[in-house]
Amino acid sequence: MRPDRLTLERVTSVRPTPEAAAAFGRALAITHAAGAGAFGSPPNGWHGDGYIGRQAMTMRPTPTWGRFYAEQRLLPYAQQAHAIGNLSRAGLESVERVCERLIAGEFDDDRPPARIHGDLWSGNLIFTGEGVVMIDPAAHGGHGLTDLAMLHLFGAPELSTIAAAYAEAAQLDHDRQSPIDLHQLHPLLVHAVSHGPSYGAAAEQTAAPYA
Repeated sequence: MRPDRLTLERVTSVRPTPEAAAAFGRALAITHAAGAGAFGSPPNGWHGDGYIGRQAMTMRPTPTWGRFYAEQRLLPYAQQAHAIGNLSRAGLESVERVCERLIAGEFDDDRPPARIHGDLWSGNLIFTGEGVVMIDPAAHGGHGLTDLAMLHLFGAPELSTIAAAYAEAAQLDHDRQSPIDLHQLHPLLVHAVSHGPSYGAAAEQTAAPYA
């Protein structure tokens, strides 16, 4: 092993099937249930911050999900998006009000920190002959619904089957779930920084009901 080289195993994609999707949903729930030391904690053996795509992403352990999500996943990207003109002043203020509620713990539930993929859009999900493989993670300790939220935001093959299998395996209490669109604010703001103002407008619209 060399520190300046990354060796990857080649995977071959196949047609998605409901059976593979259900197996993946259950496996994702098991991965999340393995847990993390804290919200925001990096993977074991990693020290310091990381990236989501090409953008820097902090990974600093935090006791509660709401504070972690507000301070490390929403505010930095909202401020960057506003600074470059891709998020309006009203949108920034709306996200800031959401963050005040998050920091106050209004959306915290009893789910412990999960080890999440962190960038789980369909392009990072590959159906192979041996099952579904996740690639290009931005792994950290987070809320399990964040992975599901990104899949719902950008779409994925057999998504309803994945979600149903995950919900059953994770024994989700629907009365205690935080709203899934709240978890979509982070990827929307990340895309507002890198992909333009249409994502800023979508983030503003998503934030409004919680501001």
